[in-house]
Amino acid sequence: MNHDHEETFRAFAEMALPRLRRTAIAQVRDGHRADDLVQATLEKMYVAWPRINRDAEDPHAYARRVLVNTLISEQRRHWWRREIATEDVARTEPVPDRTAQVDLRRDLDDALAQLAPRQRMTVILRFVEDLSVADTAALMQCSEGTVKSATNTAMTILREVLSEPVANGQ
Repeated sequence: MNHDHEETFRAFAEMALPRLRRTAIAQVRDGHRADDLVQATLEKMYVAWPRINRDAEDPHAYARRVLVNTLISEQRRHWWRREIATEDVARTEPVPDRTAQVDLRRDLDDALAQLAPRQRMTVILRFVEDLSVADTAALMQCSEGTVKSATNTAMTILREVLSEPVANGQ
């Protein structure tokens, strides 16, 4: 890859990284796995960057497509079903108190975990990535009706889960 392509890719990657990571974390619920997924996405993008930079109208949409395809391929692997992250590495630096944000995020993560993978991906693409039904259907390679149905079912489940009273009496 020549220097110009290298610089344009570096600029793209720096801009796209936070958004790709947010999407990956929302889908896989594990920061380490999300980082691996984003890294694999950017590796694939780097190899094809001269063509992407020349032909793609929206490189971020292309990156999102690569991310979704990489995740789908990963979920089909046998080892994926057996490996479950159970805890994070302890932090050594002080962290500001964000208890309310953490509680809200945990509730949302727990609710999203109750969705089937296709439903979770539909909700993330529709409401986190703010894609239309048509764009979501194209990205997931399914019909618009499937997207609408999965979104409707997922939203029903999320409403039920998030409206349940908290077990410890809060």
